[in-house]
Amino acid sequence: MTQSNTIVFITGASSGIGAATAHAFASQGARLLLAARRMDKLVDVAEEAHRRGASSVHCLQLDVRNAEAVAGEIAALPAQWKEIDVLVNNAGLSRGLDKLHQGKLEDWEEMIDTNIKGLIYVTRAVVPGMVERNRGHVINIGSTAGHLAYANGAVYCGTKAAVHFINDGLRDDLLGTNVRVTSVDPGMVETDFSLVRFHGDSERAEKVYKGLTPLTAEDVADAIVWAATRPAHVNIVRVQMTSIHQANSLRFHRE
Repeated sequence: MTQSNTIVFITGASSGIGAATAHAFASQGARLLLAARRMDKLVDVAEEAHRRGASSVHCLQLDVRNAEAVAGEIAALPAQWKEIDVLVNNAGLSRGLDKLHQGKLEDWEEMIDTNIKGLIYVTRAVVPGMVERNRGHVINIGSTAGHLAYANGAVYCGTKAAVHFINDGLRDDLLGTNVRVTSVDPGMVETDFSLVRFHGDSERAEKVYKGLTPLTAEDVADAIVWAATRPAHVNIVRVQMTSIHQANSLRFHRE
């Protein structure tokens, strides 16, 4: 079980998997360090986390794409929040569903800056402290898209393939320390993911989930907490998960 003095830092915590993960760790009595761009949404998540049993919550308005802001915010944390035990690199998104030769440069840059560079910036700021204390756990949110590319999603799939290998390289780099590294790679999850991908087109987003039962954000949060609460000598390398209606990033069964 997560102890009440365990500090869990979650990026992209204002909605979806991030918010569900905050609530799941709150139920374990953890101390939550929550970061997101939307402070109003983050405050709502924090209030619910308190109701669910979080021992304390500290919120940061943070865009992980800004390397200076990430480094500055982590360096400026109050003393009681500096010793981060679990980092959940959740901030990420998909933009567009276009053929590579027809895609929008701004969509690609947003995905690369958030999914890859943002993850690296946060990891670089947090992991040295874990190494110094010789304890900690980095949990990266990947995707089945990082294992098998699909049409019109080349850049998004590429960013998640990068997370796959950054995760594995980090685990190798930390060999000999007591810092664990895990990748949780879900398939289709019904959150705002598709709404964001299609720039707010709710009708198009709803069609993504039509005729099947996808994973929920709570399903993924459950896997994250499970990985984090194994005995200290156990490192869960990767959790690849889908709903029963999905075989991989290409094949689905729709009723």
